[in-house]
Amino acid sequence: MRIDEIDRKILLELQRDASQSLDDIAKAVGSSKTPVWNRIRKMREGGILGAQTVELNAEALGFEACFFVLIRTSEHDAAWQKRFLQALKERPEVQEAHRLAGDIDYILKVRVKNARAYDAFYQALISEVKVHTVTALLSMEEIKSTTALPL
Repeated sequence: MRIDEIDRKILLELQRDASQSLDDIAKAVGSSKTPVWNRIRKMREGGILGAQTVELNAEALGFEACFFVLIRTSEHDAAWQKRFLQALKERPEVQEAHRLAGDIDYILKVRVKNARAYDAFYQALISEVKVHTVTALLSMEEIKSTTALPL
C-alpha cells in the first residue's frame, strides 16, 4: 500500500495519541473527518495499522525491573526453535524477543517486579528449553522508549 503526505500526518497523530477524536486528527492534518476515517480504514485493511492498545506505566504497576537477556544456544534445529518460540510466547514477562545475527542468538526484553521474579522467569525458561548460555543485563535507567516510527 502506498501512503502519501496526509497519510503520514495521520499516522504521526495516531502515534502521538491514538485516543484523540477523528475531528481532532482531521483538524491537525488539515482535512475533514470522513476522508480521515476512510484513510485510517484503508491503512488498517492494508496492514499498516495494527491493534490499538494502551501504554501502561510499568513502574507504577510495580514492574520495576527490566532485564535484557542475551541467549546463546547450541541447538539450531526446527524442533528446538519451535519449543523455544512457544516458551517465549507463553511468558508474559517477555515484552520483546529478537533473533540476532552474530555471537548472540537471541535477545529478550523481560519486565518483572524484581530480581526474584526474574529468577523465577529464568528457572522456568531453562526448564522448558535447553540453552547454552544466558546473560542477564539489568537496566538501571530507561533513557528512551518509544514505539513511534520516524515518519
